[in-house]
Amino acid sequence: AINENVDLAGRVDVPMLPWAQAVYEKRKGDISKDDPEALCLPPGVPRMSTTPYPWTILQTPQFVAFLYEGGAHVWRKVFMGRQVHDPIVEETWLGDSIGWWEGDTLVIESTSFNDSTWLGRGGFMHTADMKIVERLTRVGNELRYDMTVEDPMFVEPWVVPTRILRAGAANVVPERRDCEVYEEGEFV
Repeated sequence: AINENVDLAGRVDVPMLPWAQAVYEKRKGDISKDDPEALCLPPGVPRMSTTPYPWTILQTPQFVAFLYEGGAHVWRKVFMGRQVHDPIVEETWLGDSIGWWEGDTLVIESTSFNDSTWLGRGGFMHTADMKIVERLTRVGNELRYDMTVEDPMFVEPWVVPTRILRAGAANVVPERRDCEVYEEGEFV
């Protein structure tokens, strides 16, 4: 299981267009009250992999699955061997992901997202036209995670600095609250 908690947007300058920067600043000013994850909705990609809850990678010949224990308890499938994205996939929380190996590195390209998720805490947004390329390389007990995000709201592609994720049971944290008890803006 992997455990990491990162605010992707809070650590670097993100090359946003002025209108996107204005939305981001408003959401930060509202103290992220409309954060989809706080409303027990799926955090989306890549944020799902940066929540403070463990996740597991399962590999088969046809797909690689990411099993997320926190948040909305969702899973993500990366279809291996498929050269193009499924043309009939509609916009989804986790997108349509295809993958391939470049040596020891798993490369994942994802498209077809809805625009309801945030890329990080504080209201960092994206559009439904976002495309993400992730590169995961295992080095011993660590996973090197590189990512590039392309979106019309960016001035240029956003190359996220390399992160090193540590694997192992020592990082397991307790399960968070049950999302089914969320009612009318409050947890009971």
